[in-house]
Amino acid sequence: MSGCQGGQNEQTSAAADTTAQKSPYTEGMPNRDGIGRIYMGREISHVMGHLGAGWLERPGREREERTDLLIANLPLSPADTVADIGAGTGYFSFRMAQRVPQGSVLAVDLQPEMLNIIKRQSETLAIENVRPVLATETNPNLPANSIDLVLLVDAYHEFSYPQEVMTAVYQALRPGGKVVLVEYRAEDRTVPIKRLHKMSEAQSIKEMNAVGLEWVKTLDVLPQQHMMIFTKPGG
Repeated sequence: MSGCQGGQNEQTSAAADTTAQKSPYTEGMPNRDGIGRIYMGREISHVMGHLGAGWLERPGREREERTDLLIANLPLSPADTVADIGAGTGYFSFRMAQRVPQGSVLAVDLQPEMLNIIKRQSETLAIENVRPVLATETNPNLPANSIDLVLLVDAYHEFSYPQEVMTAVYQALRPGGKVVLVEYRAEDRTVPIKRLHKMSEAQSIKEMNAVGLEWVKTLDVLPQQHMMIFTKPGG
């Protein structure tokens, strides 16, 4: 019996070592605005909590970020199913809902407090095609092969487990489905955002390619952010 137990312990230890070797992350001393977890050479930043909801809905946001241009340049059709991951207060979810009147918007967020804001706003605005979805740190909880477009605005850099989340996103996309990744430009020192809350185009492409998404183009339409479009092959 003891010999068998020893063999099992060795197998368990070997499995644990294999799992550790396969991890895409390394852990280190966190910077001021990071969590200390490194993915493909990038430290993951802290998540902005629901107490920052007012900043997402600030009156000057459209003028500062030209969110109107962002919405106008999304490759959407009226009957599309869209996922707004890291939806926050639903700022983009409700605006996209107007562009998919025969479709739907899944407003995905980790924080129940944010989803409650979205539910209240849906009732206030009488918008029926926005549905809140509670995510986990590793899974956006989207059905497989069901999504035409995923929007990620200033959220991806905060994902604690980006590879797991984006693998799930890839699985949720229909063949030919698109991911629109919007991040503050790390290459531009004049963009007044903390370093870990910005991403370069090259880093973004590398991380999306890692889960099978192919870069299509980067739209140069926003004053401070990259608007990068990726696709799931096969469409």
